[in-house]
Amino acid sequence: MKLITSLIAAAFLANNVVAHPGHDIRAEMVERAAFMQTSKRDLSHCAAKMKARGMDTRSIARRASMAKTARKKRSIPANAPFLKARDFDTVLNTTHLSSESYTSATDEAILFAGNNSCVLSPEVTQGPYYVSGEYVRDNVTEGQEGVELILDTQVIDMETCDPVPNAMIEIWHCNSTGVYSGIIASGNGDSSDATNINNTFLRGLQPTDADGVAKFATLFPGHYTGRATHIHVLTHFNGTTYANGTYGGGYVSHVGQLFFDQDLITQVEATSPYSTNTQTATENADDSIFSEEAASSDPVVEYSLLGDDVSSGIFGWVAFGIDLTNEFTVTPAASLYAEGGVEDSSSGSGGPGGNSTGGGAMPSGVPPS
Repeated sequence: MKLITSLIAAAFLANNVVAHPGHDIRAEMVERAAFMQTSKRDLSHCAAKMKARGMDTRSIARRASMAKTARKKRSIPANAPFLKARDFDTVLNTTHLSSESYTSATDEAILFAGNNSCVLSPEVTQGPYYVSGEYVRDNVTEGQEGVELILDTQVIDMETCDPVPNAMIEIWHCNSTGVYSGIIASGNGDSSDATNINNTFLRGLQPTDADGVAKFATLFPGHYTGRATHIHVLTHFNGTTYANGTYGGGYVSHVGQLFFDQDLITQVEATSPYSTNTQTATENADDSIFSEEAASSDPVVEYSLLGDDVSSGIFGWVAFGIDLTNEFTVTPAASLYAEGGVEDSSSGSGGPGGNSTGGGAMPSGVPPS
């Protein structure tokens, strides 16, 4: 297997375009550009095989069942309208929205098929606020306030077009007011609050099933200065789930970021507590990483509302291709150990508030010696 080393990172650390203090956006763009020079752009070649194997049919049924179950828990009337999942005709055009509404009688294939099942989410760096050693769990909300998001992710081998079972999908993102858990840094909430280093909200991992699917119950992410609303994703292999429920070791084959329709972001941001966020918002069209990804594929999560408006929750889904010959090692800004969070000094400029990428081992989930 080929190893993507920290040499790429070293070449661009001198750049200084920031979002969070120390977060080098240009570095992410350069690393992604280097990756894409030798990588397939999408999974369009997999469409026929996925259909022949019944993957599309199973995905439709699974997504429909998840959405119906979620709506039932909210006591939403059976004839309440679904909002069709939104697609970008051109991903960079944030105004291409579908205004059609559907009832529960509408063909599920229309609601839950989704074009993103044949699109690669390009590789980018993991950003400055990655924390390793997090918990394996499907619900990562931990009492945070915001709009509920049920997220269905599916991983496809971009060479064979087969689903990838037994991978460990990790997601993390900021809360409704733009704060990441597990990190203490200027620009990430109250930097004087030392307790945030021990927080784990909106972070977690889940294994993929036989269809390459991992599901999460989370919240719609908020925004922070310099970046559009997004969720970070890693795909781990050959690691260990420890007795305390944390995950460590192994390697990473995919590093990506998922984005959302701009109209959906606007609707969510109008609700509380998102509306109390005083950080400057960046739209998709003005986000450098989004622009780089959208130039060759569609990184936007498809979705359906679980009620009449976003306050009832959102069901989102995305499938993305990975190159199983890739092995990434990533240096976290911090690591979660049994005694709590610990800043990772080996990350150098990738510590809290910095851009973290390159070599480094994952924590074991137990206190360091």
